[in-house]
Amino acid sequence: MDHTGERNHMRNIRLLLQYEGTRYQGWQRQQAAERTIQGKLEALLSKMCKEPIEIQGSGRTDAGVHALGQVANFHTNSEMPAEEMREYMNTYLPDDIAVLQVTEAAPRFHSRLNATGKRYIYRVINSGVPDVFLRRYAIQIPEELDLDAMRSAAEYLCGEHDFKSFTSTKKGKKSTVRRIEEIKITQEDDLISFSFTGNGFLYHMVRILMGTLLEVGMGKRDPETIPALIEAKNREEAGPLMPAKGLTLAEIYFS
Repeated sequence: MDHTGERNHMRNIRLLLQYEGTRYQGWQRQQAAERTIQGKLEALLSKMCKEPIEIQGSGRTDAGVHALGQVANFHTNSEMPAEEMREYMNTYLPDDIAVLQVTEAAPRFHSRLNATGKRYIYRVINSGVPDVFLRRYAIQIPEELDLDAMRSAAEYLCGEHDFKSFTSTKKGKKSTVRRIEEIKITQEDDLISFSFTGNGFLYHMVRILMGTLLEVGMGKRDPETIPALIEAKNREEAGPLMPAKGLTLAEIYFS
């Protein structure tokens, strides 16, 4: 059934969200598990708008992954003002999900299809001493890491490549070509932050890139081997999949 005509009369509402992913099985609603961000939001929005609501997210974060700037949108007949919607949602959502902005979007705006790029941050506590306050948002690595070597390796990863070596997806039909604009590595005391900006990322891609960069940082792999690793298009050749909790979806870009 084609709902496009119907949709044109509906409002298209755009949300900017933050969440701590620790307790959730990821963004995407699942039949069995309702511990998902999408599931939580849809249940609340359906109640708020007094009609069934389906929400589209700009990207599906995995179980345990956090978001600073997730964008989502939904269509509704509700006449509730955007500001009231934001207040309502923040009143009734759990403490680990917050709605930063609610705005009216153009009728055809789609948070996933219109996204032109994304930025992810991965955090590492480079110390033998655990960080109590960052334990949910960063992984701890006691070994000394060579930042210059990791930066050299990161340069090889930038640009447009087939990132088949860096994804857990087995299905070979979809293109694994992506463009990484920038990988920025910064350190503040014991905290090392890796910022990945690109036009899109494959399933588990940032966490596998991280596993590979950390092997370089520990001296287990030379930066110069990265081009051959990209060329291999073989997941087995790349580094390990790093834990989800170190990863945060920072920003979504739209043209």
